[in-house]
Amino acid sequence: MPKSADRGRRTREQLLDAAAALVGETGWGAVTTRLVAERAGVNPALVHYHFSSVQELLATAALRVAERLLAESAGALSGLGPAEGIERLFEELSRYTGVDPESLLLAEAFLAAHRLPRLRDGLSVLVGQFRTRVAEWLRAAGVEDADGVALLLGAAIDGLVLHRALDESVDFRAVAGSFRRLVAG
Repeated sequence: MPKSADRGRRTREQLLDAAAALVGETGWGAVTTRLVAERAGVNPALVHYHFSSVQELLATAALRVAERLLAESAGALSGLGPAEGIERLFEELSRYTGVDPESLLLAEAFLAAHRLPRLRDGLSVLVGQFRTRVAEWLRAAGVEDADGVALLLGAAIDGLVLHRALDESVDFRAVAGSFRRLVAG
């Protein structure tokens, strides 16, 4: 790959990383071209060279983070039985405080998705893929109504993170037993 292409790829990655971090720190609406460029250590003109707008940059950054987090969560289930998988999911979930940068980025992205069709469509695909992977895992373990349980589990995870943002005493592991019983059939 030519040096200029490699440099352009690195700059794009720096912009995406900076945008994702800033959303978690300042909120979606407060992120500007100047803030992103300053955080990334690049000229502000490069923001619009790589992205048609700040909204496109933010949507791309949010989708990239969401894709990684959802893939990690679904991947953590591989090779585990239902009870162990539920334990692993809620153990992994415990790293999210509801006010950490990734939780805030995803909460902001879900809100912005109502105004940005590309972001809504992208999140819809990612969430659908997560539910499909979880349902396949549950189905392989013989769990009845695997699709419904996967939907319930995904919605519960989202809701628990939102609850924890409001009440830091929320312990995700407190509901792991309820979900273990649900998947035990």
